[in-house]
Amino acid sequence: MKRKEFIKTMAMGTIGLSSLNNFASGLKEREKPMPVLFIGHGSPMNGIEDNEFSRRWASMAKEIPLPSAVLAVSAHWYTKGTRITAMDFPETIHDFGGFPQALFDVQYNAPGNPELAEETSKLVTSTDIVLDHDWGLDHGAWTVVRHMYPDADIPVLQLSIDYSKPAQYHYQLAQQLQSLRKKGVLIIGSGNMVHNLRMVAWDKINDTYGYDWALDLNEQFKNLISNKAHTPLINYHQLGRAAQYAIPTPEHYLPLLYTLGMQNDKDDVSFFNDKAVAGSLTMTSVKLG
Repeated sequence: MKRKEFIKTMAMGTIGLSSLNNFASGLKEREKPMPVLFIGHGSPMNGIEDNEFSRRWASMAKEIPLPSAVLAVSAHWYTKGTRITAMDFPETIHDFGGFPQALFDVQYNAPGNPELAEETSKLVTSTDIVLDHDWGLDHGAWTVVRHMYPDADIPVLQLSIDYSKPAQYHYQLAQQLQSLRKKGVLIIGSGNMVHNLRMVAWDKINDTYGYDWALDLNEQFKNLISNKAHTPLINYHQLGRAAQYAIPTPEHYLPLLYTLGMQNDKDDVSFFNDKAVAGSLTMTSVKLG
């Protein structure tokens, strides 16, 4: 039975939810760990548009092994304490305004996996991770994942970002989750390295254009990532005025640190969607492994 048919059958009530969890988690050790991604998600409209960024997300899914599950760390789930979605079917959250109705109509009905959520929470010893049944998949997750896995047949979970903690905390928390890669879990940090909405060039909102400071800092970020120099990236406040412009608030940057925290010594580094848009946003994305 194909995965999509299995989920459909389960949804009709002929198979129990526990069977779905056992089927979908696929938590057996794999010979090679899954890659880790940081994806610049940009505008929510990328979730329904067929453009160079969304096409690259789709092609990336075909280039990497099929995951047993996806764990997304989205810039848009910012909480006191760390939480992980632990419901059987997370809802699609439309956490934005002022966009066309077609975007609000999207329902990405991927299953969750409470069993994997619980296992993930137990891997972390530095803090208690709360099993959450109220959130779902926000646009930092579903706008990307629906292009990668349009059949919604891969379980998707989200891990929140604790806004009360410093950058080093997030990097070290991610290090504790590295074993998920060996079990086929695709971990995606979803944000933007450069993200300053107050400085957007509205006359170039649909253009691949970046301010000089944004382009220069983007290159600096890429050089540091390529050289596995994580300490300056954790201490991004020390990277000068350009970093102050690029990261006025940390929520879109911190998912990058979750991705970097998953890196091992054998991981190759590559970049994709390496462009700036509207002056003060970069779509630059990273693949490790």
